[in-house]
Amino acid sequence: MSEQFSDSERVWSIRELTREVRGCLEVNFGSIWVRGEVSNLFEQASGHRYFILKDSDSQLKAVLFRGDAARLQTLPTEGEQLVVFGDISVYEPRGEYQIRVRHVIGDGEGHLRREFERLKKKLHEEGLFEPTQKQPLPELPHKIAIVTSATGAAFQDFISILKRRDWRGEVLLFPSLVQGHEAPREILCAMKEARQYPEIDLIVIGRGGGSTEDLWAFNDEALVRAVAACPIPIISAVGHQIDFALTDFAADFRAETPSAAAEKISSDFLRQRDRIQAMGESISEKVSLSLDRSRTKLEFAEARWKSQSPKSLVETSHQRLDEIVHRLNFGVRERLSSFSTKVKGLDQRLKGSSLNRALKRGFVILRDKDGKSISSRSDLSSGQSLTATFADGDASLRVES
Repeated sequence: MSEQFSDSERVWSIRELTREVRGCLEVNFGSIWVRGEVSNLFEQASGHRYFILKDSDSQLKAVLFRGDAARLQTLPTEGEQLVVFGDISVYEPRGEYQIRVRHVIGDGEGHLRREFERLKKKLHEEGLFEPTQKQPLPELPHKIAIVTSATGAAFQDFISILKRRDWRGEVLLFPSLVQGHEAPREILCAMKEARQYPEIDLIVIGRGGGSTEDLWAFNDEALVRAVAACPIPIISAVGHQIDFALTDFAADFRAETPSAAAEKISSDFLRQRDRIQAMGESISEKVSLSLDRSRTKLEFAEARWKSQSPKSLVETSHQRLDEIVHRLNFGVRERLSSFSTKVKGLDQRLKGSSLNRALKRGFVILRDKDGKSISSRSDLSSGQSLTATFADGDASLRVES
């Protein structure tokens, strides 16, 4: 016997419940850092890595996909203590919650992470990262200063993308170390030189990817404060997509990589260039249309002037006279043709009513001896001599009775 449920009691399907749980986890946790020991590490032929992060009391399933693993310098190994960064989610087919790992650091780096979070919180509370403190980037910067290593790939990638996208402007390199103890001081000096250089519209600071220690120079407190206080707009382009430095939060714009910074700058340029080209085409089209209209009006005015000139009036009079003569000639020809037709008709009628035609149709003319035509029977008398005229000649007749 089936049990009945009230309308207020919802019966969940497993799929619905799992999806709801997944949504709650992803919204409430999102991307987080987790510390634990690697256990049950297994690498699939596809390149994806599956393992468990555990501590003394609990465990958490983790997955590191091949694409994320390819960008990491540190990969998990069995039994290693790690701090991982990733997204909490649910693997729905099994109803298991897990972390999708995007970044891995050895637990020896944990003190750097704690220092990062401490300094980030301090500067955030001071208001250095507030959106209201950020300056808008210039849409069409003409002179850009880039602070990075002169020998690193970041600068070459930056220049290559600007050239490939046909960006028109000037790039000035202010070389500096980008890792190590001396890097923060050199970056600050290079930024100062860039600020003092005439007509700099935009400053880009950054480097390629690396470990937390490699990128630590961009977490220097003095450098972060200098970035936040810079009167010239700054783009921070440090590391890879998953890497964050405190200069990213203090800068006016954070680019995921130096290449992404070049794409941002050139995209604004290309958008403005297309806009200007469209405006130019629109103006050209309107000018062309206006010229066509003016040309038409001019041609019309010229035609009117020519039509009212003395020469044109004389030519028009000649043409009208020719037309009148033509009409007269045509009228005379029409009348002559009509008269000729009537004459021919009368001629045919006359010919049709002639004596000869009547004789040919079988008629005969009777005359007495005096040549008087006999038109009635009463004019005849017995023994009277008559002359009968036929079409082919005369014959003598005599009346018998």
